[in-house]
Amino acid sequence: MTRLGDLERAVMDVLWDSVPATSDGVTVREVADALDGRELAYTTVMTVLDRLAGKGMVQRQREGRAWRYRAAASREAHIAQLMLDALDLGGSRDAALVRFARSVTGTEAEVLRTALGAEAGLTGQQLTDRVDDPRAGRPRRTDEATDR
Repeated sequence: MTRLGDLERAVMDVLWDSVPATSDGVTVREVADALDGRELAYTTVMTVLDRLAGKGMVQRQREGRAWRYRAAASREAHIAQLMLDALDLGGSRDAALVRFARSVTGTEAEVLRTALGAEAGLTGQQLTDRVDDPRAGRPRRTDEATDR
């Protein structure tokens, strides 16, 4: 996925923050108005939106002589793709994931545990209670590990 420049990011923030996924989108003028304080020319905003469309970041739909724009994916989907792209930069994905997991806060770790548990069909507590047993090749409960 393409990284965004400062202005592209500002435009995407407008789309992510103000355009519901079910809407028909917004016009260049509406985006330019939402970027108040930046004093950008209408044509600059139009060019940025055109480039974002070319990158697949926004979808556009013709409305008369104008276009209506909306984000092609949610902010969360974009960030997740950036994270996956970073993992593909080389080296060990496993090592990068472990380092990332060790750097998150307790609350963020719980969010990850819950999401991974849901993916595996486990509750957050069940996932927390399980650890890998390298000898058996199966998960075992934490209390089993301390009994040995």
